[in-house]
Amino acid sequence: MVKRFLFPAMAGILVAGVSHAQMKQIPRDWHMLDYSKDSIYGISANRAYDELLKGKTSQKVIVAVVDAGADTLQEDLKNVIWHNPKEIPGDGIDNDKDGYTDDYYGWNFIGGKSDTSNVTKDSYIVDRVYFRYKSLFENVKDIKEVKKKDLYNYKEWLRAKELELKTQSPQAKEAADLQRITDLLPQIEDFKKTLVKDTFTLDDVKAYEPLDRRTSAEKQIYTILFQRVAANTNNYELPAALNKLIDSLKNASVLPTTPPIDYRGNVVKDDYNDFNDKYYGNANISAGDVMHGTHVSGIIGAERNNGVGIDGIADNVALMELRAVPDGDEHDKDIAEAIRFAVDHGAKVINMSFGKPLSPQRKWVEDAFRYAQQHDVLLVHAAGNDGEDLMENPNYPTQYFEKDTAKSFDNMITVGASGPIEPLLVAEFSNFNAQAVDVFAPGLQIYSTLPGKSEYGPLSGTSMASPVVAGIAAVLRSYFSSLTAPQVKQIIMQSVTPIDFPVVNPATGKQVSMKSLCVTGGIVNLYNAVKLAEQETKK
Repeated sequence: MVKRFLFPAMAGILVAGVSHAQMKQIPRDWHMLDYSKDSIYGISANRAYDELLKGKTSQKVIVAVVDAGADTLQEDLKNVIWHNPKEIPGDGIDNDKDGYTDDYYGWNFIGGKSDTSNVTKDSYIVDRVYFRYKSLFENVKDIKEVKKKDLYNYKEWLRAKELELKTQSPQAKEAADLQRITDLLPQIEDFKKTLVKDTFTLDDVKAYEPLDRRTSAEKQIYTILFQRVAANTNNYELPAALNKLIDSLKNASVLPTTPPIDYRGNVVKDDYNDFNDKYYGNANISAGDVMHGTHVSGIIGAERNNGVGIDGIADNVALMELRAVPDGDEHDKDIAEAIRFAVDHGAKVINMSFGKPLSPQRKWVEDAFRYAQQHDVLLVHAAGNDGEDLMENPNYPTQYFEKDTAKSFDNMITVGASGPIEPLLVAEFSNFNAQAVDVFAPGLQIYSTLPGKSEYGPLSGTSMASPVVAGIAAVLRSYFSSLTAPQVKQIIMQSVTPIDFPVVNPATGKQVSMKSLCVTGGIVNLYNAVKLAEQETKK
């Protein structure tokens, strides 16, 4: 689900306890900086290139971005987007005979036969699971009544029912996310002076060309909020309209009576229950809203040193775009098929900035993870933005499998989100756990590519932290090609910047040790990782 992994960020919009002056002093590309040189908790990427990687040879690494699609014409991405070497774009022929016609940039697993027929909006997994099994389980009084073969589905249904009734329901979560953005309005009232209009609407906001980072972020916030209310709502009417919408979403957090629309089924038209029915979708990886996937892609591998925009973390990558995440919750089959496609087409790193609280076809995804493991592919996954303990509230897919999470995949790394300075070190929205989250990485106000020829802007979320780690992994696999996926994971974990001062637990607000929030107790560091990789490859 994209929305739970995407928050607008802007210079000057504050987190409690951090002054406006402090935020203004944080550089735009802070996540690339080095603490010892810049007093910013970045990943030391610039230092790694300047001191360790200069003059060294590398080989191109394919990084698959399983996301919402991307803008292939963005100036900082167009030269680093993967091109299938065996496919001729747009000729309507499956040149490489892989079952996917015209899969030149990747594949769209949430599309119909035509590239103009695509899933954009979709339902939520809690609603889907609740209604799928409601008739089967709603009259069960005791678990002993449930057949052994139905136990997993029964437990998923109970969890769905529980989530429907809690504040974590999709509607209530959407209300909370919307409230978070709405609360920013008083801080950006001066936008009317920027527009030179006392009263303005969505059309006025869309027509405005930002002058700097601040006005770009203000435009982004107003655009998001205006799009949620009635057309022609103006800035003075906006707060009341949003409050009405938020109240309606909160009041909807009861057991629903109407099944969700089958958005995916109505478009894709595959046999969803048959995993072998896999050659569905189309080649249009730029369908719908591609802001999330475009931003994620830029963090990993926006073209470096080209004199425009930003520099991505990895300097010799091809970004394979796999569209599988709609505006709603993704489907297990699409994620599993996307991972297998990535593996079959040469990806060595797969970024997964998505997640959901239930996984009805979990086995399909775990089998795909196992397939990636067998082919030495590293999986990088965002921990999620609910500010929760992942062992209490899993965010699927997880690296754990079998009963009671008895085993974990050695080729998967889970990432929480960090900020640039000590008061912001653990992002207030980040999920955490001393066992289920491996590392933290920059995920607060990360500046990257946006849809449009030369558009850029900051976003926050573990969705931004995950591609930071995927970028580091790509660098290691590019410059130290003999390293295996498990070795790369261990190097990333062993080379973190350790945090030895108290940080804030996102769920409780209390000060705790960083070790209580993730396995390593630290922030990923490319400079340290390269040094460790050099040592490892000399053994």
